[in-house]
Amino acid sequence: MVLEQFPFAIQRIQTNRGLEFFAEKIQLKLMSLGIKFRPNKPGSPHLNGKVERSQKTDLEEFYAIADLSDFEKLRDELGAWQFFYNWQRPHGSLKGRTPSQVVGELGEKAPLCHEVLENYKIKKERLQIANYQMDLAVRKLKGCP
Repeated sequence: MVLEQFPFAIQRIQTNRGLEFFAEKIQLKLMSLGIKFRPNKPGSPHLNGKVERSQKTDLEEFYAIADLSDFEKLRDELGAWQFFYNWQRPHGSLKGRTPSQVVGELGEKAPLCHEVLENYKIKKERLQIANYQMDLAVRKLKGCP
């Protein structure tokens, strides 16, 4: 599971408004894990910029040379790419550091899992609706912030 690979507790997940993120089962799972679901407002692509840039790098540096016809080999190559990307590849946006170096530097500032769970208030969370205007109306009716 991806949560086990992170060296810190995940407090919230911010996504675009893709319908796959609004599935009730997904939202309930996030709630059970103490993770807040925070979809972007429509028309806010700048909020997803890091993801978009990462995907562009994947396309240019990995998928451009990967053999997509061999699934087993592709899985191994993806694992190697992920390791290279996070542990060895310098990132311009990180001043030439790798993501793992930045995470290491910030590690002491990140709250521990039990602290995140203690601060998570499930009563303040609700299932969100993919239709933004309808979701705003429901939020207003329920008196949610």
